[in-house]
Amino acid sequence: MSDLENKDLQQPEEYTAENIQVLEGLEAVRKRPAMYIGDVSERGLHHLVYEVVDNSIDEALAGHCNHIVVTIHKDNSISVLDNGRGIPTDFHEKEKRSALEVVLTVLHAGGKFDKDSYKVSGGLHGVGVSCVNALSEHLRAEVFRNGIHYMQEFKYGKPVYPVKEIGQTDQRGTLVWFKPDPEIFITLEYKFSTLSTRLKELAFLNRGITLEIIDERDEKENGEFLKDQYYSEEGLKDFISYLDGGREKIMEHPIYMEGEKENVPVEVVMQYNTSFTENIHSYVNNINTIEGGTHLAGFRRALTRTLKKYADESKMLEKLEKQKIEISGDDFREGLTAIISVKVAEPQFEGQTKTKLGNNEVMGIVDQMVGEMLRNYLEENPKDAKEIVNKVILAATARHAARKARELVQRKNVFGGGGLPGKLWDCSSKKSEECELYLVEGDSAGGTAKQGRDSKFQAILPLRGKILNVEKAIPHKVFDSEEIKNIYTALGVSIGTEEDSKALNLEKLRYGKIIIMTDADVDGSHIATLILTFFFRYMKELIEFGHVYIATPPLYLIKKGKQEQYVWSDKERETVTAEFTNNGTNIAGLHVQRYKGLGEMNETQLWDTTMNPETRTLRQVTIDNLTEADRVFAMLMGDEVPPRREFIEKNAHYAKIDI
Repeated sequence: MSDLENKDLQQPEEYTAENIQVLEGLEAVRKRPAMYIGDVSERGLHHLVYEVVDNSIDEALAGHCNHIVVTIHKDNSISVLDNGRGIPTDFHEKEKRSALEVVLTVLHAGGKFDKDSYKVSGGLHGVGVSCVNALSEHLRAEVFRNGIHYMQEFKYGKPVYPVKEIGQTDQRGTLVWFKPDPEIFITLEYKFSTLSTRLKELAFLNRGITLEIIDERDEKENGEFLKDQYYSEEGLKDFISYLDGGREKIMEHPIYMEGEKENVPVEVVMQYNTSFTENIHSYVNNINTIEGGTHLAGFRRALTRTLKKYADESKMLEKLEKQKIEISGDDFREGLTAIISVKVAEPQFEGQTKTKLGNNEVMGIVDQMVGEMLRNYLEENPKDAKEIVNKVILAATARHAARKARELVQRKNVFGGGGLPGKLWDCSSKKSEECELYLVEGDSAGGTAKQGRDSKFQAILPLRGKILNVEKAIPHKVFDSEEIKNIYTALGVSIGTEEDSKALNLEKLRYGKIIIMTDADVDGSHIATLILTFFFRYMKELIEFGHVYIATPPLYLIKKGKQEQYVWSDKERETVTAEFTNNGTNIAGLHVQRYKGLGEMNETQLWDTTMNPETRTLRQVTIDNLTEADRVFAMLMGDEVPPRREFIEKNAHYAKIDI
């Protein structure tokens, strides 16, 4: 790996072992890893990388680093290299060992607890690198500092030898290489796309820093590895252009606000578009606070107050008043994409997952700053201001119509005391945790599924054709859709809680699993995407609480004599065909059946391959990155064609097309 340049960085001040403070030991991490990294599956595995990268980002925030390289090696080990100051290697008086060893073996140890070393920090729980070390079968740290190259290795979190000098160097920074422990993690394979997405996000959130990712598992014909590099000159302005690429904007340029109050830097960018959804993404010290918090509350309060005052003073709301339509906070945020990023020296996160900011003082800071800057913007840009208020008026009118449509839906269905949809073949069990609802494409496949199911716990709801594309639809049209009304009614959920008028109430949810089962062809994929778009925009809570799954029917049935086997991919078909025909030397009697639709299977085949809990494979739908999920749905299902074409061209090699 090449050295990283150090130009244009601040000269390091005193940063030594004295700056490393110890709060507690590392004993519990290997026993209860999920407490520290969330889980021991794919998400937790990738979290290890984020913890190491966060340390390098902390160096960047302090002005000492501007280049970070993440490498996935052939054996799925990871290395992270930065050009920061290098972790201190000198002797730690209290711990009686090197500061490097303290950082890597003691929980809650690091320079981020010393306010003179870091003003703000991403993790701030300080479990980062020591956690990674504890959960790795092998870790090696190399430090390039003061002209000397240092190294120390660890096995299962314990040092193999003390830190040692291995040579001289003109490089500076830290290299951390680690191999996750196979006895702890369920999966050990890193996804390039997952890591790449996070690094891209970090580049947008920290302008002027180069983040690079290299995948040595994917070598091209010219000998080069798969790689991506991210750098953003404009930061959040570039970020919102990226997120909103699939939406039609109603203003030429986004509104950008930046300032600092009480040592809390605040950066906000916002842009209105013609969509009917609110997409606000909030960050604290680069952490995506998906549950919001005080910074988001401050932004919303300032937005509503400032826009309402401007609209009142401009007399633009008189039309609504005549129609007796009251404006609400939701109306000011419909069709709004916004990113709020704050840097807080001592953030208080609610919950272990660090997804909700609890610092009360931040609410007032964001509220005051956004209010002042937005008021100035509206006064200086009357054309944009008028467009925004007109959008708010449209939202209020549509909300009024949507509420009536929604109330009509809820009066007619189970949560209003009415009956279930006529097309629903329900199950006999009333225990929601064991019940499953299959959303099936068309009456033919629905009939097969009805015959093949276990009627005790499996219900079938056939959907006619392609359901409404909710990404383009006005909200009240969504609730007018017969297929969508049937889904609401069958599920038994209601809309609106005391805290949030748009939230989904799952108290009366009738099924623990909602399974999307469509044909394994292009039309089937499109229908599944339409259903997922609806769930993401209107029933996100179902996904967040783990209720949504996708069925995986087989693509082929391969027969030869008494041998037969279902297969789920072309690669698997080739392998099984080779086995059945002795590598192609005996193809007599070989029969390969391609299933283009669920209706081509009989009920026994559908049960055996796709519906039997003992033999089926279900893919659970999760949201790994809310910001990226929002962008992809807007791009795939929105009005703007060029971003969608670019996405399809870039990902065409992943697709299977039937001709």
